Amino acid sequence: MGWGAIGRALRRTWLSWTKADRTVAVAVCAAQLPGAWLLWWLTDIGQDSYGGGFSPLGLGCMFLVAPLVLPLLGLVHTVVQIAPAALPAHPSAERFRGPGWAWHLLYVALLGAGWAVLPAVLWGWSFTATAVWFAALGALPVLGVAYARRRARVTGRKWGVLGLWGSGCLGCFGLCVLAAGAAGLVKAVGLVEEYEPPKLSAGQLTGVWRGWDGAVLRLEAGGRAELVNVPAEPEVFGGERDFVICDGTGTWFLDTEGRHDFDSVEGPEQRDGVVVRLDGERCGQQTYWTISGTEREPELFVAFGDLDAPEVWILTRD
Repeated sequence: MGWGAIGRALRRTWLSWTKADRTVAVAVCAAQLPGAWLLWWLTDIGQDSYGGGFSPLGLGCMFLVAPLVLPLLGLVHTVVQIAPAALPAHPSAERFRGPGWAWHLLYVALLGAGWAVLPAVLWGWSFTATAVWFAALGALPVLGVAYARRRARVTGRKWGVLGLWGSGCLGCFGLCVLAAGAAGLVKAVGLVEEYEPPKLSAGQLTGVWRGWDGAVLRLEAGGRAELVNVPAEPEVFGGERDFVICDGTGTWFLDTEGRHDFDSVEGPEQRDGVVVRLDGERCGQQTYWTISGTEREPELFVAFGDLDAPEVWILTRD
């Protein structure tokens, strides 16, 4: 197949991607997102939320705005992944044989892998996991378009906009119920355990902890501490800054009852932490670093600002 034939095949594919196909793709993309979110929550339940998570008010607001936001997200998903992957699918089916929808699935997965590079580079997400998620999110829209086309050929009738979005809403509700049921069942039988922070002794906490922007916290065995570019609670709350960056020396101790975690949303005796105080009034107030991670790879974190969208600083031990 020459370049001219390939160009003509691409043009036929683009022209064959009708308004009905685009509508089906957008509706399916939008309908699957709530179920996909619940499945993501299920896979993330064993990880530390670092003081975040969804509040009842935030969850309620999310459901209120979902009918407005989901169609827009479905449109974006269709434009950046589903529709472009359809372009090479038809020429490949003509050249190498096979159903067009199967080639469409292949190119959706490949394009999803290409998009997975961006969050992997910018935010350090796992490339493999992100690529799998993008491929999975592209499967249902492709199969939905293929089914709608076959249905139109067999019955001679296409879905109307109202009927299509009505079916999408029902499918969205069904996916949510299925995902929620699966999440509840998995938690009930103990297949996935909720995250439990490690219990560390004062001796296990001694050493050097490092974080972003050159932050270094040295916890010495005698209860002394040294800080370099380490965030701390500001002296005046509600000001322009949620935290201050401090250097200097001070003291530290292990709090196993949460008595000094004044911003805790989990209550006393829930999370152990390290209380760090600088000498005198040199910089900021005492800061409660919550213990996180695992016993083999422990972490210390502190969250500043709004509880619904905190800025989290994480320190890992050398």
